[in-house]
Amino acid sequence: MKFGKWLKKQIEQSLPEWREQFVSYKELKQIVSSISGCPPSPADEAEFVALLDAEIDKINAFFLEQEEEFIIMHRELQEVIKTALERKATVPAAQHEAEIAEIRREIVNFHGEMVLLLNYSSINYIGAAKILKKYDKRTGGVLRLPVIETVREQPFFKTETVSQMVRECEAMMEAVFPTAPEGQAAARRDRDALAAAEQRIFRNTVAALLTMQDVRSGSSTHGRHSLPPLNLPDSDWLRSFQPPSPIPIQ
Repeated sequence: MKFGKWLKKQIEQSLPEWREQFVSYKELKQIVSSISGCPPSPADEAEFVALLDAEIDKINAFFLEQEEEFIIMHRELQEVIKTALERKATVPAAQHEAEIAEIRREIVNFHGEMVLLLNYSSINYIGAAKILKKYDKRTGGVLRLPVIETVREQPFFKTETVSQMVRECEAMMEAVFPTAPEGQAAARRDRDALAAAEQRIFRNTVAALLTMQDVRSGSSTHGRHSLPPLNLPDSDWLRSFQPPSPIPIQ
């Protein structure tokens, strides 16, 4: 599959409100295709670099906005879980279960959106690397290596904070899903209900995880500028969300 078609598919699998925030690969490709000189004229190169810089600024702004929101949500969820567990002995069992069920739903959504943001980072990095490679091939230039070094220093490429919150979110999930034998059946029913109720986040998260695993695996072009291999979460609750077959994205 051509990269442009692959990218379009990934964008379609993302959240609708995120779709305008991905790299405008098609527009960048049109500029590259319009360049006839080898080497390109200073004006042609300036036009390409200016658009790429604008795209990176757009991606950074969106990533940082989402990261900030996630940091706030993460803290709030930790406090909500702490409060709910502390109140367990002082409220009716039915009320406690209702509170925990709502917390589970929020955690599933939260985890899913953070995974999608990690996938967003990966996809946009690959898009930048692909268009720079295409530019160098078209023009005989050597723009890719210095620019990609700069890209790797951009905020959207620095995913350590979000990755850490994903791991901590999985620990939260373990805390609010029953693990005792008598609670496993109830936990399984809750998981099934959450998956059915939150299909949009769930199915896109699974697609994102599979995409991240694919794009970060070794390839014939693997090198120092490739994304590192992805180690998918290994917790029981996340494995329980894996679908038996690919989920069609509408």
